[in-house]
Amino acid sequence: MRPGEPEVLIPEEEILRRVGELARQVSADYEAAGELLLVGVLRGCFIFLADLSRLLAIPRRIDFMALAAYDQEAASSGAVRLIMDLRTNIEGKHVLIVEDIVDTGNTLEYLMNLLLPRRPASLKTCVLLRKKERLEKDVRIDYLGFDIPDLWVVGYGLDHMDRHRALPFIGVVKTD
Repeated sequence: MRPGEPEVLIPEEEILRRVGELARQVSADYEAAGELLLVGVLRGCFIFLADLSRLLAIPRRIDFMALAAYDQEAASSGAVRLIMDLRTNIEGKHVLIVEDIVDTGNTLEYLMNLLLPRRPASLKTCVLLRKKERLEKDVRIDYLGFDIPDLWVVGYGLDHMDRHRALPFIGVVKTD
């Protein structure tokens, strides 16, 4: 490992194994539902969402939303704002929010409060990573990849100042 390069926290093989397990669980749970709408929260979810959706054994569609909860210095401000809304009307549809990481829970709470009034048939969450010790909100996670410690993680879609998103593993970076 070169200086400044992320240290592996969750290796690629472990991520792929767990994503496969999540896909089997989601497929089984929604088998009778008809079609599932996956709602990816950009930008960090894109690799997780792609891998998860390819492994699903049920009909599915994909749409995206973009939210901001971090400022330029990569510190969570607690305030969440909508940058890009869904194109799809979710009324009467089974919706699964696909999120890369839940840190404080502010973003997921905001998203649930935004989507529930749109009257989906069901609204559940699938999250790759959760920092349990940082949670400020009591948000429900229906499908969880991994609990991780309170570290700044990158890779598999996650970044630090727009770097390291394409790494095939979850790594830890040192931040000052």
